[in-house]
Amino acid sequence: MPESAANLALMRRIDEQYLRRPYFGSRRMTKWLREQGEKVNRKRVQRLMYLMGLEAIYPKRRTTVAGAGHKIYPYLLRNVVVARPNQVWGTDITYVPLCCGFLYLTVILDWYSRYVLSWRLSNTLAVDFCLEALEEALQIARPELFNSDQGSQFTSQEFTGRLESAGVKISMDGRGRALDNVFVERLWRTVKYEDVYLQNYESGATCHAGLSSYLKFYCKERPHQSLGYRTPAEVYWEESPRRRSQSSAKQQRVLLASQ
Repeated sequence: MPESAANLALMRRIDEQYLRRPYFGSRRMTKWLREQGEKVNRKRVQRLMYLMGLEAIYPKRRTTVAGAGHKIYPYLLRNVVVARPNQVWGTDITYVPLCCGFLYLTVILDWYSRYVLSWRLSNTLAVDFCLEALEEALQIARPELFNSDQGSQFTSQEFTGRLESAGVKISMDGRGRALDNVFVERLWRTVKYEDVYLQNYESGATCHAGLSSYLKFYCKERPHQSLGYRTPAEVYWEESPRRRSQSSAKQQRVLLASQ
């Protein structure tokens, strides 16, 4: 059943506040909304945050058990220095508000270069759109390690099995620790403040077209201070191990031909 206009407006406010205060759970979010003049109770806020896939970021003990057939993998990136493209990829899902509804966005991101290898939009949280994004990314390269949260999409046998069949090590954030996947979290903030909130997309079609344009700009034209003011595409393709190996092979062929 579609959400009411009032709930969609409320979800937009929750999403914006969550980007600013990701440690807000339903209690704090309810209190903040009431201070803004919204007449809401915690049960309503809880339901909407669950629908949006939002969870407060803070360390907490594991209180849930994975679903049947779902394996939880340990977090493998603590104190690891990410020094090259395709060393670590990350993924996540975020809520995207529309004028008359909402969608979910997932990306596959190379941590080192911040390059978006693939992305998909969906109107449900089924695993299919995450698998489609993964398949597209794996056509480009293979990471050494793949990091995600413990969402049911990423712990599903379909998703983890595909990574294992490609020979990729799997790492998962601790529950409530989205900062373990900080590069994707930063991407969400950038995409929403520089595109989604400004464009206020009316439909799924306009949202897809707009995000396609923006993500091309983000990868190929938007310089990053942390990358020495280079673009993600420049860093990814120039420093990719595959690119370097191809360049070395070409140089070797030239050298042999000259002998």
